[in-house]
Amino acid sequence: MTELREPGAEALYGNRFLTERVPSTSFPQAGMPPVDAMRLLGEDLNLEGDPQRNLATFVTTWMEPEAQRIIAENLHRNFIDHAEYPISAEIEQRCVRMLADLFHAPGETTGCRTQGSSEAIMLGALSLKWKWKERRAAAHAPATAPNLVFGADVHVVWEKFCRYFDVEPRIVPLEPGKYTIGPDDVAPHVDENTIGVVGVLGTTFTGHMDDIVGINHLLLELKRERGLDVPIHVDAASGGFVWPFLYPDSPWDFRLEQVRSINVSGHKYGLVYPGIGWLVFRETADLAEDLVFYENYLGKTDATFTLNFSTGAAMVLAQYYNFVRLGREGYTYVMRQMQQNAQVLAKNLEASGRFEVIGAGQEQLPLVAFRLRGRHTSYDESDVAWQLSAERGWMVPAYTLPPNAQSEKIMRALVKETMSREQVERLTRDIAEACETLDEKGGTHDVEREQTKTGTGY
Repeated sequence: MTELREPGAEALYGNRFLTERVPSTSFPQAGMPPVDAMRLLGEDLNLEGDPQRNLATFVTTWMEPEAQRIIAENLHRNFIDHAEYPISAEIEQRCVRMLADLFHAPGETTGCRTQGSSEAIMLGALSLKWKWKERRAAAHAPATAPNLVFGADVHVVWEKFCRYFDVEPRIVPLEPGKYTIGPDDVAPHVDENTIGVVGVLGTTFTGHMDDIVGINHLLLELKRERGLDVPIHVDAASGGFVWPFLYPDSPWDFRLEQVRSINVSGHKYGLVYPGIGWLVFRETADLAEDLVFYENYLGKTDATFTLNFSTGAAMVLAQYYNFVRLGREGYTYVMRQMQQNAQVLAKNLEASGRFEVIGAGQEQLPLVAFRLRGRHTSYDESDVAWQLSAERGWMVPAYTLPPNAQSEKIMRALVKETMSREQVERLTRDIAEACETLDEKGGTHDVEREQTKTGTGY
């Protein structure tokens, strides 16, 4: 049988990559029509999971059509070119000032947009290190052995910072049944070489917060009794757009004296597509001046405090759109809607008798962390996650917790803005049916098991 290859047939009837291999190993010699390129990508992306059923990621998967239009119409703007795009730069600073107000900064402050919380954390931690060096120099003391104290509940970027920038990580381990840290955990690790302590607002594992109030109290005592001025950086990547609206009276931010810097991800509960993050300082003086570069670029002297240089302005504009579109009332409405649906899912799981919900009733992100009750010899949480993914299309991660709680395995479902009450009920039914299938099969084989990692989208 001869292969049909008439000139122009693909243009008339379909994409030639329906029967040919796609370019994947070498740079293509020739191009293709735009429709072919679009179809090629579309066919590949059809094999990916449905973002609306991805309950693993914290990252925003939906924005309003008006916001999408703003993004599409401004993809060409290079944010770093402040001389050419001064309004984009001004809008960044409006966002910084609004966040400083949201986080109760006491006066004039500073900050910047970043690609996500990973860059914001790197920059914030670098400032902690440089400000510590300044304090050591003022005391005529050596600055050769900096350390940073944080719990094992942090994102891996904190360990990356320590390795990349030569800082000793003093990691407080977790324990079975204890998934956040407090002052008693921190106290043994703090000394004159500590550049700061990290408090997490909304961990990626269970959605709870470290005892930032207690850690602040500890550090104030150390300042008074030993003269050690150790700052707190709050990693509010997930919680920075949740706590101000769900728990406005809960102090974790600049209301606490030792909190000197905060990072937050706009592309998580800030409700913006990736990638956009923010770093905000308590006061202008909390940003180490040596880390700010002044340069004459394209006819204007700009101050830059970034790891990245060229980047699009579109997500900055999209963040500002959300701020003015929603305001405090709108963000509160969205967060409460997600929280209510998360509470319904938690109640349904508890009522099934199969699952235990972790930390119910505590201040928490709009998510449900849960695990199987009792001992199941035939299957565990990874098997349930596999059944949900393979047969029902839900992406619900199952994972073990960090040391020393690594013997515990849990599941986690993020409840997003787009998740309706009906979807919550459907997920509940699908989880029950997945367990019934596993009961009948006696579990799945290890080789079939998919252990999904937790996704944070920093």
